[in-house]
Amino acid sequence: MKHLFTILFYQPVLNLLVWFYNILPGHDMGVVIIALTILVKLILWPLSQKSLKSQQAINRLQPKIKEIQNKYKNDKEKQGQALMDLYRQEKVNPASSCLPLLIQLPLLWAVFMVFRDGLSNQSLSLVYPFISRPELLKTTFFGIIDLAKPNEILAVATGLVQFFQSKISAHYTMPANTGNGRADNLTAMMSKQMIFMMPIMTVIICWTLPSGLAMYWLFSSLFTIFQQLYWFKKTPKSN
Repeated sequence: MKHLFTILFYQPVLNLLVWFYNILPGHDMGVVIIALTILVKLILWPLSQKSLKSQQAINRLQPKIKEIQNKYKNDKEKQGQALMDLYRQEKVNPASSCLPLLIQLPLLWAVFMVFRDGLSNQSLSLVYPFISRPELLKTTFFGIIDLAKPNEILAVATGLVQFFQSKISAHYTMPANTGNGRADNLTAMMSKQMIFMMPIMTVIICWTLPSGLAMYWLFSSLFTIFQQLYWFKKTPKSN
């Protein structure tokens, strides 16, 4: 399993980093990570668009979903079947909203492992033969931040950007009022808690990990904000 992960994720990420390092002026690892982030987000752009569309569609269907849940509250099998029929009828795939995140998780882990190993000579042995292998990789960003070590400023900045991303997403995809006061209040409360909890967890995670991962996370979130604003500008907010 570890060998498969190395071939499918770790080695491609390492080679992309080295390739960008070779071709980008200045050989700055921070610029390399930004380039890698943009490339990954562009590749995942179609999936992310489908995810946003699915979130809005599920929001629009909340009254019907709640109606089905109330109608079959004592029969989970019929409730599940009715919900599947509704999703099929409306051509909505609820799982599609999670797909980009599931794909990015192995990439995040691969970036973490690459910087955890410090881009050492041993890790550089995994560079493909057709890519020029540098004698030394500088892991600094503008010669100031060592991206192979934790950095508290980057950790906090990543958490703040994550907060704004969550706020934008919640503004446009918060489930509509279904007429069930208690359930609606509970859903709204949980959504608001997640807006604050996710950034806090992000800061805690990035506080002790290589800041190269934090930088990837930071610019990935910034790109996601741009993508959300672009998408929601084209589509009306669900009511």
